[in-house]
Amino acid sequence: MQILLAYVLQTSTSLNQVRPVIGLIAGILAAMLAAYGSWHLTDRLIAWRQRPEED
Repeated sequence: MQILLAYVLQTSTSLNQVRPVIGLIAGILAAMLAAYGSWHLTDRLIAWRQRPEED
């Protein structure tokens, strides 16, 4: 029982130390996803506006 308690306590301590790094990585990934999405949307809008009008 003590081994299990020590393992849970060690895991909890490790997660508390790693949490800021996880937040930083998540922030960077979110910024990259937003940049890609806005670039893709802008590209599609420009392509749509440059299409010749079909009668």
